[in-house]
Amino acid sequence: MGQAASQSASAAPSAPASCPIDHKSSASSSSGPAKCPIDHTKTSVSVPQPPAQCPISHEATADGINPLNQMPSLSQAPAAHQAAALPTERETSSIPRDESSRWEYPSPQQFYNALVRKGWETPEEHVETMVQIHNFLNEQAWQEILKWEKKEDPSEAEPQLARFKGRPGELSPKARFWLFAGWLLPTRFNTEPPFDRHDWIVRRRGGEEVRYVIDYYSAPPEPDGSPVFSLDVRPALDSVGSIKQRILAATEDVWANFREESRRSNTSHGSH
Repeated sequence: MGQAASQSASAAPSAPASCPIDHKSSASSSSGPAKCPIDHTKTSVSVPQPPAQCPISHEATADGINPLNQMPSLSQAPAAHQAAALPTERETSSIPRDESSRWEYPSPQQFYNALVRKGWETPEEHVETMVQIHNFLNEQAWQEILKWEKKEDPSEAEPQLARFKGRPGELSPKARFWLFAGWLLPTRFNTEPPFDRHDWIVRRRGGEEVRYVIDYYSAPPEPDGSPVFSLDVRPALDSVGSIKQRILAATEDVWANFREESRRSNTSHGSH
């Protein structure tokens, strides 16, 4: 997300999130995810493949860092040696920043400048698609946060994203646990770490702030090679209220699984 808000606004991991862009060349009734247009199998030997993480720098290492998102000011000017022009328009997100504005995502030009700043060589023609996927994943993360908040208080007004920080090099305790489980039982659990991590500070009505941890995973691709992503969004275990939320959610999951297994068992017995 960008470092500026729009001027006006209207008032647990879910199923894996697929690439939001429909790249089918013809109309299709298929509801399957669209295939990413970037060919990840053909990489020049002279150009290293950039790591799979958010390219926007969230580290406060220089002056001019916005404290709300730990991002430097990103230029809209073309980068040196840039071969093609990129749009400078910024998309407004659905995520409230305060009572009257919403967060904005970086433009394709700003996104490309962030890639250049990181030293990642990316063809300009792929940047707009990368921006759309980046924005899509953040929208999915916000929807998961809203689900948690509705469980906490269904009558609560929509919360706001006060600030956030990317922490791609830091594994959360839960991510470490699942990696250890994958090491013990590689056929049952994921053996790959999340490719990115964000910490989002959500402001509830009345001013209470709650930290959410978001781990971004690459899920197994669709049969046609389409990329699939999975988000693990949950309140951080740094307050009594958040610990209660996590315990209640885990209990609900256990009971839901038990009921589903019981239903299947009864159905199986009834068919004999």
